[in-house]
Amino acid sequence: MKVASWNVNSIRARHDRLVAWTAEHRPDVLCLQEIKVENDQFPRESLEAQGYRWALWGQRTYNGVAIAARSELRDVVVGFGDEPGDAEARAIAATVDGVRIASVYIPNGQAVGSDKFAYKLAWLARLRAWLDRAVDPGQPFLLCGDFNVAPEDRDVHDPAAWAGKIHCSEPERAALRQVLGWGLVDVFRRHHEEGDHYSWWDYRGVSFFKNRGLRIDHIFASASMAARSRGCEIDREARKGQNASDHAPVYATFDAG
Repeated sequence: MKVASWNVNSIRARHDRLVAWTAEHRPDVLCLQEIKVENDQFPRESLEAQGYRWALWGQRTYNGVAIAARSELRDVVVGFGDEPGDAEARAIAATVDGVRIASVYIPNGQAVGSDKFAYKLAWLARLRAWLDRAVDPGQPFLLCGDFNVAPEDRDVHDPAAWAGKIHCSEPERAALRQVLGWGLVDVFRRHHEEGDHYSWWDYRGVSFFKNRGLRIDHIFASASMAARSRGCEIDREARKGQNASDHAPVYATFDAG
């Protein structure tokens, strides 16, 4: 099974790139974030022509998550099912070929200490609570998405410059560790110990060309699923050129269960 995750930063703006990428890489499952359209506006036809089925939770202008698969998507759930709930479309889960898969878009947080930062930390706590409540740690499970958190300094191009700032602050990293403490493995780090690997680069300046990036897009796996992983890569090539998303897709391959 080949599973990919990509913050496309608008499915409409990135439609042609996405279609070309899926045609080349042919993932069995594709998790998308920031699709930025409502469900009825999602451009299904071109990817359905490649054999994909869809589960969507769209939202106009902002957010929006999706899971595409070449096999049937079962037991689709949107949000966390908690109170008071969430009007922002940031989490969707489905089961594909016996693997429970979630696509999530964690809030950006804007600035450390802001109301949006507090919302981000609370959202990560809700994610952990959902895992505790709704997912069996013994089952094959993947948590994919844009987490807006660089877990360690080796995930940051300039740790000193980013120290204490959004995406890299200790409260965010601690909140993410709580999520991972449920029993999740960073699949990319299972195969790559070295630094200098990033999945997001600022549009401003020459950040991409100088590789001034952050690794904030992740595929996390339950222990049984991580043991089946054969590799995990970040497709930096997909970030090149005009009209690219500021995020690169992350993809991993897994042996059959």
